[in-house]
Amino acid sequence: MIGVIILSIFSKFFSKKKAPQAVLPKNMIPKEKETIRKMFGIYCQNKHGVAAGKKLCPKCTALLATVMLKMNKCPYGITKPICDKCKTPCFGTVQTKEFLDIMKGAQTRMFFKHPMMAMKHMLYGMRREAKKEDSKDVKNKKDKK
Repeated sequence: MIGVIILSIFSKFFSKKKAPQAVLPKNMIPKEKETIRKMFGIYCQNKHGVAAGKKLCPKCTALLATVMLKMNKCPYGITKPICDKCKTPCFGTVQTKEFLDIMKGAQTRMFFKHPMMAMKHMLYGMRREAKKEDSKDVKNKKDKK
């Protein structure tokens, strides 16, 4: 009797075996959009003299609108890599170059103005690259056998 009581008390602390669940990819698109908006603001404030917290210049506004629209229609969906590392850019070469210039131009300032957001964005990009490399290694091992 005492053994049953003790087991019932301690059973709360022992983990019960659960069926393995599939790990679903996290939807990082909203966070990436917020990061891109902040980086555009930092870049436009630095390069085009727009006051902090104000609207962007017309050129940056047009490019940001294009980027946001294309992110919504990304063929990768929620499994997409960060836009800086993407192998198949969604927009033309001129806009891609401008976008990458803005991201690189705002990168160092982003670490001072929004350090946590910048670190998360950087780590997320590194994690995605590591997963791709791991999957390539697994495929190469299967091909060799």
